[in-house]
Amino acid sequence: MEYLVKQAMQKDAEAFATLIRNQMQNMYKTARAILYSDEDIADAIQDTILTCWEKLSQLEEAKYFRTWMTRILINKCYDILRAQQKFVLVETVPETAAPDLGFANLEWNQVLERLKPKDRIVVILYYVEGFKTSEIAQMLEMPESTVRGSLARSRGKLATEYYPEIKEEKSV
Repeated sequence: MEYLVKQAMQKDAEAFATLIRNQMQNMYKTARAILYSDEDIADAIQDTILTCWEKLSQLEEAKYFRTWMTRILINKCYDILRAQQKFVLVETVPETAAPDLGFANLEWNQVLERLKPKDRIVVILYYVEGFKTSEIAQMLEMPESTVRGSLARSRGKLATEYYPEIKEEKSV
C-alpha cells in the first residue's frame, strides 16, 4: 500500500484510484457508524476522496495514509451532522421502506445504536476497521486512555444487554 501512496503523492491518478478502491468498504463502514442515510454516507465518502486527492502532498508518511484518510472521513461525517442540525423540518417526511440488509447487519446496527456516538465510532474503528487504540486516539484527537475506557464501557454495556444474568450476578 505504501508504494501506491507514494505513487499517488506524485499525482498518479491510477495509483490513487486503486488506493481508494481498496479502502472503499472500510470508508463505508466508518461513515455508517456516524451517519445513517446512504446519501449522507456517499457525500461524506465523496468529499473525503476529493480532499485526500487535493491534500495528499500534506501527508507526512505514506504508512499513515489509512489513518489520515479515516480522520478526514470522520471530520466530513461530523460536518454533515452539524449541517443537518441547522435545518428545521416544517413538514413530516413520508416514511420509505428500508432495504433488506440481512439479519446480521440489522442486529449489528441495533447493537451500535445502543452506544453513544463517540463510543460507536471507537467500536467501529477498533473491531471493524482493526485500528490500534493509539491510532484511534490520534484520529479522534483524544487520549489513548479515553479510547480504552470507551471500549471497556461499550463492551460492558453490550454484555449486560445481551446477558442480563451478568447484571444480576454483580448485584448479588
